[in-house]
Amino acid sequence: MKNTTLKRKLSNNELTIGSWVTIGHPSVVEVLATAGFDWLTIDIEHNLIDPLTIQILISTIQSKNIAALVRVSKNEEVVIKQVLDAGADGVIVPMINSKEDALKAIKYVKYPPEGKRGVGLSRAQNYGVGFEKYKTWLHESVVIIAQIEHIKGVRNIEEIITTPGIDGIIVGPYDLSGSLGYPGEYNKEEVKEALKKVEQVCLDKNFPMGYHVVPPNAEMLEDTINKGYKFIAFSTDFLFMGDTARELMNKFVS
Repeated sequence: MKNTTLKRKLSNNELTIGSWVTIGHPSVVEVLATAGFDWLTIDIEHNLIDPLTIQILISTIQSKNIAALVRVSKNEEVVIKQVLDAGADGVIVPMINSKEDALKAIKYVKYPPEGKRGVGLSRAQNYGVGFEKYKTWLHESVVIIAQIEHIKGVRNIEEIITTPGIDGIIVGPYDLSGSLGYPGEYNKEEVKEALKKVEQVCLDKNFPMGYHVVPPNAEMLEDTINKGYKFIAFSTDFLFMGDTARELMNKFVS
């Protein structure tokens, strides 16, 4: 059930490409799995996916030998604990703006003495008969990604990525540009400068940096890879579906 490949690739700063799951149906995961993604992230920050469906989606993703991550709703103890107990291979934690935020996320993920997560016996622990095995896996292989989506996080990027326990970062371009007063306007000079700082620090430290390429555009994906990003979210389920439908129908509908 548990994935160790993603942790190893992050540790080696190797390229991985995943996508964003926002539609709470396992068929969506099964379709995306045919594309060859390394990981899929279930987004529960901006989508109404209930806890039972989260567990079903996690198990469906893992059944395809893909790492199952959850972008949690906030840097909060209960939600992080719940998705990990449901069996997630890791979490993407939004709005990490400081070392303190990073340490908080780590503590919510890890059991004592590394953290403060309470022990539950659920799917992740094989319902009580696999706790020791899970404890070892959690220590060695759980993935914690800090989402950098505010200019405060950019200013503190070096202290965030040097916090032991953070495996990678991923830039949320919409919120980052919004924190500068230009939501979605990536060509503004202030937004470009913020991204350059993240890139420079991460490249200097040989630390896996990530980016969410929101449009399903292969050229944008290739450009992001060429800039040195290693943990890349490529578009979303609804954009893959919607953009393809619109592109094809626009040939026939005026």
